[in-house]
Amino acid sequence: MIQVNVHEAKSQLSALIAKALEGEKVTIARAGVPVVDLVVHDRVEVVYGLGAEEPEHDPDIFDGVDDEIATMFYGAR
Repeated sequence: MIQVNVHEAKSQLSALIAKALEGEKVTIARAGVPVVDLVVHDRVEVVYGLGAEEPEHDPDIFDGVDDEIATMFYGAR
């Protein structure tokens, strides 16, 4: 574990980021009191829409248009 004060962290930020990427726990302290940890973000894959192998709709999740809701949004049909 590495603990550095804010001033030292500002001057060594690139090296501290490299250490965090290597798996080292890096803590930044203010007057010797830990205040934040540097952490590596997990990559998140965001998929918009349906995947190619997924059906157009899943009846277990979506059972069709609710007439009452449709009337509130679009008026009488």
